[in-house]
Amino acid sequence: MAGLVAGVDVGGTFTDLVIFDPATGRVTLAKTPTTLDNQAGGVLEAFAQTGVDLADVALIVHGTTTTTNAVLERNLCRTGLITTEGFRDLLELGRRTRPQPYGMTGRFVPVIPRDLRLGVPERMDAQGRVLTPLDEDALRRALTQLIEAGCESLVIHFLHSYANPAHERRAAEIARRLWPTPYITLGHALLSEAREYERGVTAAVNAAVQPLLERYVRRLSDSLKNRGYTADLLVMNGNGGMVNAGAVAREAVKTVMSGPASGVMAACYTGRRAGIENLITYDMGGTSTDVALIRNAQAPVSNEIEVEYAMPIHVPMVDVRTVGAGGGSIARVDAAGMLRVGPDSAGATPGPVCYGRGGSRVTISDANLLLGRLPASRFGQAAEAARQAMQDQIATPLGLPAEAAAAAVLRIANTHMAGAIRMVSLSLGADPRDFALFAFGGAGPLHAADLARELAIPRVLIPARPGITNALGCTVADLRHDFVRTLNRPLDDVDMAEVHALWAAQEAQGRAQIAAERLTLTDIRAEYSADMQFIGQTHLLRVPLPQGRPTRAALQTLFEAAYHARFHVDLPMIRANLVNLNCSVIGTRPELDLSALIDPAGRRSLTEAQTGSRPVWFGRWIDTPVYWRDHLPLDARLSGPAIIEQMDTTTILAPGDDLVSDSMGNLILTIGGPA
Repeated sequence: MAGLVAGVDVGGTFTDLVIFDPATGRVTLAKTPTTLDNQAGGVLEAFAQTGVDLADVALIVHGTTTTTNAVLERNLCRTGLITTEGFRDLLELGRRTRPQPYGMTGRFVPVIPRDLRLGVPERMDAQGRVLTPLDEDALRRALTQLIEAGCESLVIHFLHSYANPAHERRAAEIARRLWPTPYITLGHALLSEAREYERGVTAAVNAAVQPLLERYVRRLSDSLKNRGYTADLLVMNGNGGMVNAGAVAREAVKTVMSGPASGVMAACYTGRRAGIENLITYDMGGTSTDVALIRNAQAPVSNEIEVEYAMPIHVPMVDVRTVGAGGGSIARVDAAGMLRVGPDSAGATPGPVCYGRGGSRVTISDANLLLGRLPASRFGQAAEAARQAMQDQIATPLGLPAEAAAAAVLRIANTHMAGAIRMVSLSLGADPRDFALFAFGGAGPLHAADLARELAIPRVLIPARPGITNALGCTVADLRHDFVRTLNRPLDDVDMAEVHALWAAQEAQGRAQIAAERLTLTDIRAEYSADMQFIGQTHLLRVPLPQGRPTRAALQTLFEAAYHARFHVDLPMIRANLVNLNCSVIGTRPELDLSALIDPAGRRSLTEAQTGSRPVWFGRWIDTPVYWRDHLPLDARLSGPAIIEQMDTTTILAPGDDLVSDSMGNLILTIGGPA
């Protein structure tokens, strides 16, 4: 590819930028505070910090948290819903679950309030037959009512539209003549899948974030062009693929989890080249921690993710689980005298006490500083303020010394993060001991060895630039389009010719969409799977397929094998049900050389890489050597304790652990016994 390739990721605390020059192998990095009021400001500042001429950049890929934050904070556009009469409360009734499993506490705020959810007479049955024709006059009255209520976006979501979308399409024709904006989402067009609740929530989220995302992307695209960028801006989708910024708002919901997905893609890419293809990714930033399970260097993509309580978003997304534990997570002693950590965060502003920006609440970063895991010299007088805050807020109420209080804060935080890792491994039948922990994010390498030890994970892989790994994922991600079509029939009753034709149509559509992008690709391939269940069951099991024309017997055999691998149970007397047909079409981009992420010219001997030593708390104070990672030789070998510092993170090597460096500059930790 002629020209520079840039990946930029906007996180809750920092905006990260990495720029590759494929011709020379040169890498340029930048990290700036995220501008929460307008994320484009942080992106432009990052480019300005590098001094790179945007006219020389051939491709910018952007991972954004615009839609994720809007959903989690309910900072959504005013949206109206028109649905089948009698079903206006569908989005609120959900699946009869509760925010809290015990007691009568908890609250739920639906994406669309009840007064903006209207029903009109129409009805299809599950086979797509018309039971009640669409009342077009009632539809026009409902549209007028929503327009007068100030709605900017519209959702049209009728029952069983996946089986026959005729009513939704006709309603859209009428709505486009009356609706004052282009923001109209049809449930079947976004997700042609059964289960009206999940389909409705997905459509509602899409409509509610569409205007926000389009305005942001247009503002960013215009600003980049004004500074000389002439190519298309691509945006990361939550499935780990990319889409042109000009089209991204049409299916805005697919960008939910965009940022976390890019980190997983970078882990797949790095692990494949390091020869470690089974990974548990562990991304600890300033606000939260994201974890995912990677098998055979393939990102785990699911279309059954619930972003938060009663928020199922059923479009394909990388299966990432999040907990509210980041470097800025606030520690406190509650009214019952219990130590709590997170999910509230000090964020970038004012940040932890040790940042010296006015933060007054003690955080995980403050605890790391007090224990010598971070250098006190870097924080100046704020280091003493952090110690005093720990003493006043945590140590004194618990009757502990300051060091013990800080260690307790880290232990609680690690417990939260270990729980998230168990969710993506043990709960899915995977043994963490069969995987390596891929630690990244600004704070991930600080805690990686402790987490690996708690979970009996034998190895930790720390990439060359942990703090900008999400941005790196943007530069190495492939183009990807995912399709799903519901059949929901017993396997022995389906027409296999129809099944094969549906998969072929999905592949053709994906190849056409990829061909429309102006990008250099090395390959285009299709991956197939089926969502299946035994008749009478509720939950689905995704069955990967080797090709798109399986026989009926092959589908049955593959499903039974997948069911046994997941649950260790055989059910030979129960019929299988073929629910969804899935196809992913992937355009592979040219590879980039990761070895230049750390400048090879800066490599020195192990002795020259040591910058000094300092006391670090490992249950007791131990004088610990400190190394600058950019100077470590590629064949470095260390035994703990040791600290490895770099521009974007700090790695802790505990006593009993060993470390080696590989040819790409990755650090591979082998975890010993208890610290």
